[in-house]
Amino acid sequence: MARPGVGFEDISEAADALLDAGERPTTEKIRGLLGRGSPNTIGPLLDRWWAALGQRLREQQAKLDIPEAPPEVATLATQLWAQALSAAQQVAEAGLASNRAGLEEARRAFETERNTQQADVEAAAAAAEAAVRAMGLAETRLHDVQRLNEQQALQLVDLAQQRDALQARYDRQEAEMLGLTERLRHQEAVAATEQAAHNLHLRATEDRAHTEIDRARQEAKDLRAQLTALARERATSEHLLRQQREEAVATTVTAQREAGLQRGRAEALEQQLARLGDLPATLQATLAQAQNISKRSINRDKTGTKRATKRKSALD
Repeated sequence: MARPGVGFEDISEAADALLDAGERPTTEKIRGLLGRGSPNTIGPLLDRWWAALGQRLREQQAKLDIPEAPPEVATLATQLWAQALSAAQQVAEAGLASNRAGLEEARRAFETERNTQQADVEAAAAAAEAAVRAMGLAETRLHDVQRLNEQQALQLVDLAQQRDALQARYDRQEAEMLGLTERLRHQEAVAATEQAAHNLHLRATEDRAHTEIDRARQEAKDLRAQLTALARERATSEHLLRQQREEAVATTVTAQREAGLQRGRAEALEQQLARLGDLPATLQATLAQAQNISKRSINRDKTGTKRATKRKSALD
């Protein structure tokens, strides 16, 4: 609870009590007697009390005047009263000097406190200004960070879209690669089948050639009379048969070499599949070239077979 304020009546009662006790009223004594009040409040009120003290003494003297007193008593009373006034004046002057000293001390303390508070206020203002500048810098940096976050978010969205597009492209290329690999395997199977058929045809041709040779030998034994002519014909026939065999063997070797080249090209195409963006077109061209080579090989074999058949028919 706040203490009540100090008024002139409180100061007057405390000063009168101190004066009655034979003590000089001062700011500190009155403050100690009352237990409250600041020097700045008590000092002016005490000065007011000292200023009213003479009037109060004169009024008191008027009350103490004895109009019908003897001259000796009046003179003694006047002397006592003059001494009392002089003592009171001295006490008043001493009190005023003490009050002035206390007020001056209080003023200096107040000035010191005010200067300290002013310095504190200036320091607080400088700190507040620095805080405002720091807050402005922090807000600017926050805006920069937010703008950077927005840019990074847009970049993440762009990267995600690029990743999805690349993934879709990779899936398409993988599907195309699987399809091309399957076609390559099918072409290899077809080439193997054609090679097996070609080998069977070659063996059949050789078997027929051996059969014809055996029959010619048998006929040579049966037709000794025509030995010279048949010998020439047989030599011619054997020469033609050897030539056909050599052609067939050469054709077989060429077909095998071309088949090996086709397998090597297929393996090279499989290795280039992961590096080339235009792999489907290149592989299709290579497969078409391999098919053309296989067809030419088969056509050559068929042509050689037809020639051998015609020569055999001519010999027959």
